[in-house]
Amino acid sequence: MKTKTDLRNIGVARALSKLGFCSRADGFVLARAGRIRVNGVVRSDPESPVHLEKDRIEVDEKLVKESQREYLVMNKPRGVITTASDEKGRETVYAYLRDGLPWVAPVGRLDKASEGLLLLTNDSGWAAKITAPETQLDKTYHVQIATLADENLLKSMTSGIKTPERVLRVKRAGLLRSGEKNSWIEVVLDTGKNRQIRRILVGLEVEVLRLVRVQIGPLALGDLKKGEVRCLTAEEQRAIKQAIRTR
Repeated sequence: MKTKTDLRNIGVARALSKLGFCSRADGFVLARAGRIRVNGVVRSDPESPVHLEKDRIEVDEKLVKESQREYLVMNKPRGVITTASDEKGRETVYAYLRDGLPWVAPVGRLDKASEGLLLLTNDSGWAAKITAPETQLDKTYHVQIATLADENLLKSMTSGIKTPERVLRVKRAGLLRSGEKNSWIEVVLDTGKNRQIRRILVGLEVEVLRLVRVQIGPLALGDLKKGEVRCLTAEEQRAIKQAIRTR
């Protein structure tokens, strides 16, 4: 629930994000380009405070209204990046979204080489709750590695490896299946450090062949095909909300 302070003391760039118009970073660009007006006055400072309920915010002289909230789940293919545009011309997740959607942004990240479940939304408050460290929603991954997993490897992943910044570890690791030369393991995280699983396995001198996120909290990837995007059901939204509340 928004407080009076929340509504009054909010930078104009952040206000555009809260309204579902664009990302906060894009809001900074718009402000510095002189494209934002508040009550008819140009605001070039992206941190210039506005009142979401009382002030009239315009971009390129068009009134910004709160967008319909969108909650999407995507099966991100490998090789696709999670940014709106790329200076190298690489394919982004936005190529898979239907026309006519309001602006949405990924909730957290999956790196280019990773695949699987990715949430997107224009509800910045909802996204912040899911990614907040104190929420600690479990994230489950299926990882193919170029070796035969044994108990020592799995225990080493949960014990963790030391890096210059911190000890990196996983919450749980278990064997799914093994072939002649490689294995699939299931890995559960309750934190979200950058490239955490890959960094742990590199530290253990294990090559990662594939990394697929299959679940976030109560939400499973299920049978969603690669590249497909769908809206979260009302039941899924309730389940995620409940999972966040019980943490």
